Amino acid sequence: MMSDVSSELGVRFPDCRDISVETLIGQMSGGEPLAVGDERIRGFLTGFGRRLLSPELARRHPELASLGFFLRPSELTRILDGPRGHHLRAPRGLVFHVPPANVDTVFVYSWALSALMGNRNVVRLSPRAGAVAETITRTLRESLADADPVVAATQRIVTYDRSGTITAALSAACDLRVIWGGDAAVGEIRRHPLAPHARDLTFPDRTSFAVLRAAAWLSASAATRGAVAEGFANDAYWFDQAACSSPRTVYWVGSAADCDVAREEFTAWLARAVAKRGWSVDAAMAVEKRVATYGLAADGDAHAIDFHGNAVASVTLAGPEAAPRRWLGAGTFVHARLDGLGELARLVERRDQTMTHFGFVPAELELLAGALGGRGVDRMVPVGSALSFHRVWDGVDLTAEFTRLVTVIT
Repeated sequence: MMSDVSSELGVRFPDCRDISVETLIGQMSGGEPLAVGDERIRGFLTGFGRRLLSPELARRHPELASLGFFLRPSELTRILDGPRGHHLRAPRGLVFHVPPANVDTVFVYSWALSALMGNRNVVRLSPRAGAVAETITRTLRESLADADPVVAATQRIVTYDRSGTITAALSAACDLRVIWGGDAAVGEIRRHPLAPHARDLTFPDRTSFAVLRAAAWLSASAATRGAVAEGFANDAYWFDQAACSSPRTVYWVGSAADCDVAREEFTAWLARAVAKRGWSVDAAMAVEKRVATYGLAADGDAHAIDFHGNAVASVTLAGPEAAPRRWLGAGTFVHARLDGLGELARLVERRDQTMTHFGFVPAELELLAGALGGRGVDRMVPVGSALSFHRVWDGVDLTAEFTRLVTVIT
């Protein structure tokens, strides 16, 4: 199947050159196999993580500090905890990753977990990937100086323009294909068949929201309010609110009077947090936000719109049922009121992924999770933790997906 495939692709890691797909697959097909938790891969990942935590990189790209923290040795050890007894975990084989272009760090989490599980990996990085992706690949190449040669032999990050030929060849060769992106992008890639034994792991369009108890906000100290506002800003602005786990709707729980005051105060604190970080929105985006928000008002879904400069747009919905799932522009938040947390059970949809929360006790969150019954919301995390990656994502244990279980009974 590969003999007539000669299309070239650029190798961004471990080196920068153009090779054919045939050559790439051939290079990765032989050699010494890896094991789950292979010490050579662990050493490389921890070294890479330490570089990401350097003050220089962390100041320029704070999202890389979160990635470096994820790759610390203690976290990798926790990730490797798994099934015991009669089951041994083995690598799945060759994993082909297709991450989105608009969230630069996603591919590292996916690739790192797969590599930690002993897989050979090919990551297709879009030519449209931004400066953060370039920083990551450069840091990866720098980390090779202290790494075992097996890393360069088994791990590849490549780039190529849209090419059905290349995608088809890599799809046919892999044992697992991991696709991140919009529904249309997932569907396009899935047109290319896999080998009969292979499988897809997909992360399509998702949307997220926040829920805050108004009374808890109103009784919180200034320090707590500042921390919540800064955490919410990180959740939303690191990737221009385009990450699947970034909140777009804010639900307030409490009386109408409390929610009105809490919403206004929260928005003011958020605007200060955004200004403090120096985040801004250009004129074109500001215009797009106004078109989107005025459209909600024209449709009768919103009855109040408030702009804090170009960076923050606050929209008060006519009711919680009017919450839109679409992206309205970076820094646009729609607000709705609920009498109780349980009302979310009738509002949640399957594509709702992350619920960030403030002011609720664990028992309330667990009760809501039970009422949802798997119809939506795969993560409930505190405000400020929306982008914190975990091996369980979208309700899927990635370490399980990246391995096969071998039963050994004597």
